[in-house]
Amino acid sequence: MSEGAAALARPWELPFWKPVPGKRLIFSYLVGIHALALVGVILYTTPRLTVVITTLVCMLLGGLGTTVCYHRSLSHGTVKLHPAIEHFFIFWTMFNGSGNPASWVAYHRRHHAKSDTEDDVSSPKQGGFWWAHIRWLYQSAPADEKRWCPELTRGVYKFWSHAELGVILLALCAGMAFGWEGFFWIGAIRLVYSLHGQCFVNSLTHLGREHDDSSQNVWWLGPLQLSAWGENWHRNHHVNPASARLGLRWYQVDIGWYFIWALEKLGLASRVLRPKSSQP
Repeated sequence: MSEGAAALARPWELPFWKPVPGKRLIFSYLVGIHALALVGVILYTTPRLTVVITTLVCMLLGGLGTTVCYHRSLSHGTVKLHPAIEHFFIFWTMFNGSGNPASWVAYHRRHHAKSDTEDDVSSPKQGGFWWAHIRWLYQSAPADEKRWCPELTRGVYKFWSHAELGVILLALCAGMAFGWEGFFWIGAIRLVYSLHGQCFVNSLTHLGREHDDSSQNVWWLGPLQLSAWGENWHRNHHVNPASARLGLRWYQVDIGWYFIWALEKLGLASRVLRPKSSQP
């Protein structure tokens, strides 16, 4: 095996600063939003209330889109959303920096199929915490969308793949409506916070050692995880991947599940799958 092929086979052994071919734009984006976020926090440490509220609303909509639409609906089919609701949240999830649905779902389905093996490129078991947290985003080979989610490579879903760059540019710049303060907070600062809130699902919630796989529940992550409501109950999810409900016990707050329950009552969600087991 050549050195290049070996690097792709075990990409966590690459230097942390070296993106793989085809992912240099992702690496540049990650570096860019972190640099802009740092500048923004220094220049505008205490933003206006209107900027704070707008930032939070964008994050909350993107977080619901990630957990309800991308994860529970599109990846696992545990709930069927009304098309208008589905595409509304696809936009906000992309606006929150999570990428197009085909790419996200392909990575996630591969993660479940290959969990904790060398083919699970986002596992800390192979590359450690920082590999699972963020490095895999720019150092792993893209997931094969036609293999893992062919249904999301056709029709209107294909539009979202083409629109991804435009939505990200909009996400970065839309805050200019509130001036430079809004540019930084509604743009890069929000995107960095949302990014790491979601990345903790791959890293922190996969550091468990008590079970047959590395998944674990992390209760204190929930209040901080504005970009992924309920995803901190990750052990529950691995035990019950065919369940729309992630918080299995009464004290396990799962905002995504409450939202699905409300949508079902309103006739905007159907085919909602409940957990088969309450044991995490």
